[in-house]
Amino acid sequence: MSGSENFFDTNVLLYLLSADPLKAGTAERLLTEGGVISVQVLNEFASVASRKLRMAYGEIQDVLATIRHCCRVEPITIDTHELGLAYFGRFGYSIYDAMILAAATLAGCRAVLSEDLQSNHAISQDLVVRNPF
Repeated sequence: MSGSENFFDTNVLLYLLSADPLKAGTAERLLTEGGVISVQVLNEFASVASRKLRMAYGEIQDVLATIRHCCRVEPITIDTHELGLAYFGRFGYSIYDAMILAAATLAGCRAVLSEDLQSNHAISQDLVVRNPF
Protein backbone atom coordinates (compact mmCIF):
# COMPACT_ATOMS: atom_id res chain seq x y z
CA MET A 1 0.00 0.00 0.00
CA SER A 2 1.20 3.48 -0.81
CA GLY A 3 0.08 5.09 2.44
CA SER A 4 -2.07 7.56 0.54
CA GLU A 5 -5.41 5.78 0.85
CA ASN A 6 -8.45 7.30 2.50
CA PHE A 7 -10.14 5.56 5.41
CA PHE A 8 -13.94 5.82 5.37
CA ASP A 9 -15.85 6.53 8.55
CA THR A 10 -19.25 4.86 8.61
CA ASN A 11 -21.16 8.13 8.21
CA VAL A 12 -19.60 8.79 4.80
CA LEU A 13 -20.63 5.37 3.50
CA LEU A 14 -24.16 5.78 4.83
CA TYR A 15 -24.54 8.72 2.46
CA LEU A 16 -24.57 6.17 -0.36
CA LEU A 17 -28.19 5.64 0.74
CA SER A 18 -29.03 9.33 1.15
CA ALA A 19 -31.86 11.21 -0.53
CA ASP A 20 -29.45 14.14 -0.81
CA PRO A 21 -28.10 13.73 -4.37
CA LEU A 22 -24.99 15.85 -3.74
CA LYS A 23 -23.86 13.87 -0.69
CA ALA A 24 -24.87 10.53 -2.23
CA GLY A 25 -22.91 11.39 -5.37
CA THR A 26 -19.86 12.45 -3.41
CA ALA A 27 -19.94 9.24 -1.35
CA GLU A 28 -20.32 7.12 -4.48
CA ARG A 29 -17.45 8.89 -6.26
CA LEU A 30 -15.16 8.47 -3.27
CA LEU A 31 -16.09 4.81 -2.89
CA THR A 32 -15.35 4.07 -6.55
CA GLU A 33 -11.88 5.57 -6.03
CA GLY A 34 -11.32 2.95 -3.32
CA GLY A 35 -10.00 3.21 0.18
CA VAL A 36 -9.90 1.40 3.48
CA ILE A 37 -12.52 0.48 6.07
CA SER A 38 -12.44 -1.65 9.19
CA VAL A 39 -14.65 -4.49 10.28
CA GLN A 40 -16.11 -2.01 12.77
CA VAL A 41 -17.29 0.18 9.87
CA LEU A 42 -19.04 -2.79 8.27
CA ASN A 43 -20.77 -3.61 11.56
CA GLU A 44 -21.83 -0.02 12.23
CA PHE A 45 -23.15 0.32 8.67
CA ALA A 46 -25.23 -2.86 9.02
CA SER A 47 -26.59 -1.71 12.37
CA VAL A 48 -27.71 1.72 11.13
CA ALA A 49 -29.06 0.32 7.86
CA SER A 50 -31.16 -2.17 9.81
CA ARG A 51 -32.30 -0.12 12.80
CA LYS A 52 -32.64 3.41 11.45
CA LEU A 53 -33.12 2.87 7.73
CA ARG A 54 -35.17 -0.33 8.12
CA MET A 55 -33.42 -1.99 5.19
CA ALA A 56 -34.01 -5.67 4.54
CA TYR A 57 -31.23 -8.15 5.26
CA GLY A 58 -30.66 -8.86 1.55
CA GLU A 59 -30.37 -5.17 0.71
CA ILE A 60 -27.84 -4.65 3.50
CA GLN A 61 -25.83 -7.64 2.26
CA ASP A 62 -25.79 -6.23 -1.29
CA VAL A 63 -24.54 -2.81 -0.22
CA LEU A 64 -21.92 -4.32 2.10
CA ALA A 65 -20.67 -6.56 -0.73
CA THR A 66 -20.20 -3.49 -2.92
CA ILE A 67 -18.35 -1.66 -0.16
CA ARG A 68 -16.08 -4.67 0.49
CA HIS A 69 -15.38 -4.93 -3.23
CA CYS A 70 -14.24 -1.29 -3.39
CA CYS A 71 -12.34 -1.12 -0.11
CA ARG A 72 -9.57 -2.96 1.63
CA VAL A 73 -10.84 -4.17 5.01
CA GLU A 74 -8.60 -3.57 8.02
CA PRO A 75 -9.07 -6.21 10.74
CA ILE A 76 -9.68 -5.32 14.36
CA THR A 77 -6.76 -6.57 16.44
CA ILE A 78 -5.45 -6.11 19.94
CA ASP A 79 -3.12 -3.47 18.47
CA THR A 80 -6.19 -1.60 17.17
CA HIS A 81 -7.75 -1.83 20.62
CA GLU A 82 -4.65 -0.57 22.44
CA LEU A 83 -4.03 2.32 20.04
CA GLY A 84 -7.73 3.18 20.09
CA LEU A 85 -7.64 3.40 23.88
CA ALA A 86 -4.62 5.69 23.65
CA TYR A 87 -6.46 7.95 21.16
CA PHE A 88 -9.55 7.88 23.39
CA GLY A 89 -7.49 9.16 26.31
CA ARG A 90 -5.47 11.64 24.27
CA PHE A 91 -8.12 13.25 22.06
CA GLY A 92 -11.39 12.71 23.93
CA TYR A 93 -13.20 11.14 20.97
CA SER A 94 -15.75 8.43 21.75
CA ILE A 95 -14.23 4.98 22.12
CA TYR A 96 -15.78 3.93 18.79
CA ASP A 97 -14.38 6.95 16.93
CA ALA A 98 -11.00 6.35 18.56
CA MET A 99 -11.05 2.77 17.23
CA ILE A 100 -11.77 4.11 13.71
CA LEU A 101 -8.76 6.41 14.02
CA ALA A 102 -6.60 3.55 15.30
CA ALA A 103 -7.61 1.27 12.42
CA ALA A 104 -6.81 4.04 9.93
CA THR A 105 -3.42 4.59 11.52
CA LEU A 106 -2.53 0.90 11.49
CA ALA A 107 -3.69 0.61 7.87
CA GLY A 108 -1.21 3.35 6.91
CA CYS A 109 -3.88 5.74 5.66
CA ARG A 110 -3.23 9.45 5.23
CA ALA A 111 -6.81 10.68 5.82
CA VAL A 112 -9.96 9.64 7.64
CA LEU A 113 -13.00 10.84 5.72
CA SER A 114 -15.69 11.72 8.25
CA GLU A 115 -18.46 14.22 8.68
CA ASP A 116 -18.66 13.56 12.42
CA LEU A 117 -15.05 14.05 13.50
CA GLN A 118 -13.26 17.40 13.71
CA SER A 119 -12.17 18.24 10.16
CA ASN A 120 -8.47 19.00 9.67
CA HIS A 121 -7.60 17.47 13.05
CA ALA A 122 -4.13 15.96 12.78
CA ILE A 123 -4.17 12.64 14.61
CA SER A 124 -0.49 12.15 13.90
CA GLN A 125 2.11 13.52 11.55
CA ASP A 126 0.80 11.04 8.96
CA LEU A 127 -2.98 11.03 9.55
CA VAL A 128 -5.55 13.83 9.35
CA VAL A 129 -9.35 13.93 9.53
CA ARG A 130 -11.10 15.39 6.46
CA ASN A 131 -14.76 16.21 5.86
CA PRO A 132 -15.43 15.25 2.21
CA PHE A 133 -18.68 17.20 2.09
